[in-house]
Parts: sequence; structure tokens; C-alpha cells
Amino acid sequence: MNSDTIVINGETYAKVKANPGKRAVVVVDRGWVFAGDVSEDDGRIRLTRVVWVFRWESIGFDGVLKDPKSSKVMLRKLDTGVDLPADAEVFRCPVADDWGM
Repeated sequence: MNSDTIVINGETYAKVKANPGKRAVVVVDRGWVFAGDVSEDDGRIRLTRVVWVFRWESIGFDGVLKDPKSSKVMLRKLDTGVDLPADAEVFRCPVADDWGM
């Protein structure tokens, strides 16, 4: 059964998209971390409007996600897009459309 709503004790709950946009922080093998607008095609992940999460210190990965403009986070904008094989992705975290910009 595939449903976008469920009723529990008379209350209806609806499925909500985690991120209506397409921007995400993508962690890939070998520890590389990028953020960009994500599209997928033919087994490839393509990122545009890319920033490379070069390093961070003493705030943890969750701190990077919360506050990419912190002085403890170093981002580097890339003038080119990033094109990755889909199996290089370890995980991704949806973020706001202006994250890291």
C-alpha cells in the first residue's frame, strides 16, 4: 500500500517533503563534502552553484549544516559544477536554497 496520508485516532497526517528545493550538502567517498543544486541523470550526480566544504573546526557536522557562515567553517566557491558517479555518494542532507551562498 502506498499512501501520502494516514489517519491515527481520527487525526489525518500527510507526507511532507523534507526540502522543496534541490540544494543539498553531499558527502562523497574519500571525505569530500560539497553543497550544490542537485540533479541526477544516467547514474551521475550533478551539482551546480557549488561550494566545497573545505574544513570546519570544533562545531561538528551538524554545526556546519546549521551555520555555514560561522568563522569555524571554511567554504570555497567553485566556478565549475561537480559531476560525480552516483555510487560515490555516502549521504546527503537537504538544505535551504541559499545555503553556503
